[in-house]
Amino acid sequence: MNQQKEVDDMTEDRRWYRLDNAATIVPSSVHGSDTRVFRIVCELNEPVDGELLQDALDLTIEEFPHYNVILRKGFFWYYLDSIQARALVTEENTKACAPLYYAGRRKLLYRVSYYRNRINLEMFHVLADGTGAFSFLKNIVTNYLSLAHQITVAPQESDHSSADEKNTDAFQQFYSKEKNREQLKGMLGKNAYQIEQNKDANLESRLVEGVVSAKAFIDLAHQYHTTAGVLTVALYVEAILNVMSIREQKKTIVISVPVNLRQYFHSETTRNFFGVINVAFEPKDYDGTLDSILKVVQASFDDQLKEEKIRETMNGYSGLTHNIALKVIPLFIKDPGINLITRVAQKGTTATMSNLGKIKMPEELCPYIKQFSAFMATPNLQICVSTFGDRMVFGAVSAYEEHRTLVNFFRGLSKRGLSVEIASNDYDNRQKKKAEKPEEKKEGKVS
Repeated sequence: MNQQKEVDDMTEDRRWYRLDNAATIVPSSVHGSDTRVFRIVCELNEPVDGELLQDALDLTIEEFPHYNVILRKGFFWYYLDSIQARALVTEENTKACAPLYYAGRRKLLYRVSYYRNRINLEMFHVLADGTGAFSFLKNIVTNYLSLAHQITVAPQESDHSSADEKNTDAFQQFYSKEKNREQLKGMLGKNAYQIEQNKDANLESRLVEGVVSAKAFIDLAHQYHTTAGVLTVALYVEAILNVMSIREQKKTIVISVPVNLRQYFHSETTRNFFGVINVAFEPKDYDGTLDSILKVVQASFDDQLKEEKIRETMNGYSGLTHNIALKVIPLFIKDPGINLITRVAQKGTTATMSNLGKIKMPEELCPYIKQFSAFMATPNLQICVSTFGDRMVFGAVSAYEEHRTLVNFFRGLSKRGLSVEIASNDYDNRQKKKAEKPEEKKEGKVS
């Protein structure tokens, strides 16, 4: 198999798709290490066979044809152009979350690779959110293990939706004009504390992955009389507080928390369909205990996760493409404007905590799977949480040379009695290591 090529037999198909509302701002805001590419990984209990993985991908893409597209510039908006192309599986040969979109290049917006026991799916955020991409990866893994072990798997829930249902723009389906303008303004937010850390000169991505027992984490949440979601955000706030100077503690910590809108509006879409809530914490309210943070986070969750607030959030995401003034502005003028709006909005967020929930797979395949993990390249630090069986994985990727906030986060777990396994591909980028693989790990336990 040619390990260098990523696609084969690329021809145009004449079908095109509008970007969904959450994806509209993505192409305009790509910059440096903020590639807007996310990686989701399935780690098996056995080495991956590249040839079989290619067969599995070929089978899976038949159910997800809307992912075989390239991104083009229209006069007013970007759009997705369908092509007849065969994505080629490669042994991993690029840095994690490397760019997938290059203006003017006919290039698929996802890649599938493998290294040792790991199957990697990377996607440009215009195609899907984490939930949609996990649906794609789960199907790839199901097909792969079925081929590798001659297992017949009963149809799963996602298999019952048609290709058209998977390709639905759910924002358009559930959009309401109410409070559109107010929500669009509200998305800009206010200035929040920004984590200042040195970035790698070459913007090399560093993956950091921490694993704890899911049962132990849920037991810890119950000890604090809260949920796993609230506890992860509270621990994140605590970790950030521990790296702030006295002077910096005058600024508000704002944690952005993506919300899967499929929980509130029934949709089978595997495109983007998420909203965001922001949890704000004033450092002056911290009394040295986690309880003082939990109280604020819980109140914020209770207030913002009400159905009417979620609907307002969804309409806010739809506001950009439904704004009459923006519709008639040419893209070459609109692009820098959207980029500016995005950068202003980013100043309203300190970090992001994305909980992708419990990953379910067919029971007969579970013995072959060790864990799932997820990583998202963003301008600020984002932790992605995914759980499979008893392995709860916290994944982060960034171009930061140091990991003080992440270390504090894992120490917060460790000091509360949880055993934390740490893995990273971090290495000294100033030295060229010809033989080193990008997924090479340094493993250990936090103390």
